Amino acid sequence: MPSGMRSLVLIASLAGAASLSAQTSLEDEAVQRLIQYLKINTTNPPGNEDQTMQFFARIFAQEGIAFDTASSAPGRGNIWARLKGGSAPALVLLHHMDVVPADARYWRVDPFSAVVQDSEIYARGALDTKSLGIVELEAFLSLHRRHVTLARDVIFMATADEEAGGSFGAGWVVQHHPEAFRGAGMLLNEGGDGTVEDGRKQMGIEVTQKVPLWLRLISTGEPGHGSIPPVASSVNRLVRALDRLQTYQFAPRVVPAVDTYFKALAQNAAPEWKAPFLDLARAIADPRLLLRLQLEAPELAALVRNTCSITRLEASNKINVIPPEARAEIDCRLLPDQDRQAFLVELGAVLNDPGIKIEQIMGFTAAVSPVDNPLYNALVSVTRRYFPDANVVPQVSTGFTDSHFFRDLGINCYGYAPFMVPSDEQSGVHGNNERISIANVRRGTTMMRDIVDMVVTVH
Repeated sequence: MPSGMRSLVLIASLAGAASLSAQTSLEDEAVQRLIQYLKINTTNPPGNEDQTMQFFARIFAQEGIAFDTASSAPGRGNIWARLKGGSAPALVLLHHMDVVPADARYWRVDPFSAVVQDSEIYARGALDTKSLGIVELEAFLSLHRRHVTLARDVIFMATADEEAGGSFGAGWVVQHHPEAFRGAGMLLNEGGDGTVEDGRKQMGIEVTQKVPLWLRLISTGEPGHGSIPPVASSVNRLVRALDRLQTYQFAPRVVPAVDTYFKALAQNAAPEWKAPFLDLARAIADPRLLLRLQLEAPELAALVRNTCSITRLEASNKINVIPPEARAEIDCRLLPDQDRQAFLVELGAVLNDPGIKIEQIMGFTAAVSPVDNPLYNALVSVTRRYFPDANVVPQVSTGFTDSHFFRDLGINCYGYAPFMVPSDEQSGVHGNNERISIANVRRGTTMMRDIVDMVVTVH
């Protein structure tokens, strides 16, 4: 039986399983559902997103909305649903269901208890990115419940595996279920963020990303006994090459999207940074200023050059054995206009050892989404309505999201979360004590409903 028909059959069997009071407001419902969602442990690996897939399936069944599910591997679930509208390009509301690991020893609470303390919900995924998923869900449900006439289809999509690259989630859906996003022209996802620092509010709308290029370096040599160190073992060669890499500085330069981003940042920047941000190319020509930027704002400094971080090392599995092979994995992030082959040539010259093999683990393509369409305009408009004093900027991200899979297809994608988070709480993303305030969830629910309404309803 096709999954769409399965979904309709499930409606009868699952109805009532996820029901909430008919008197519950959309904001109250969002808070309750987020707590339920956060309690489901979808740590990747292994993911177990089939459990959250079922969570959304129960909700859609209760609401009478047909949906489709597909598992890319055992336990790796994906789900999507569509509200039909007019002929304008469809809007996709995307988020990922998996989360990164959390070490409970360093948390105030169990990372999957979704405990509320001081009006904040503590849980892994509270910011990245289950809260976004819930406010997108509530906006989607609100359209359905109000029987709104839609100018375009609206697609809710929750996928697996983003935290490991998306090959079991969005990437797999793009390859195996293109019908899921048929007719889509714009997509809302994670990647942008709202922050408050020293009373200054800023909302980033992500329009492009540095391009990840994950590489494996393999060094080989003669094995032997640890008591007889050779001049050039596999480990020695690899360590020497990595030392050259970690001391190398790729040439700084400014691409147009980064220049636009920094000019927008200048409005909220500390006085000593306003002028440099307004003329970034000139500023980074001064090595001393560039070093200051690296020390004070490394996430911004990373936007003006290609980077490589040495993240994994592997050699002998026994202390007294010199291994025949040593490996390192490096996380390189390229500027959006960087030619990949030219970068690999430069990297080979830096390593300066033709005997070290370079293997590609993962690499994506780059694209920049425009800032002159209905979705981007709605994001700006609604943000300014709720945060009139916020600086709204077209953000360039050092990290990557699942948006690149859809940008490759010509779909305009934007990273945005309708939350304003204190800067000292941003470290909870992939860190300890991740949390979001109930006030953010409630306001974010209303903001997302307003954004979606502005983009999809017939005016």
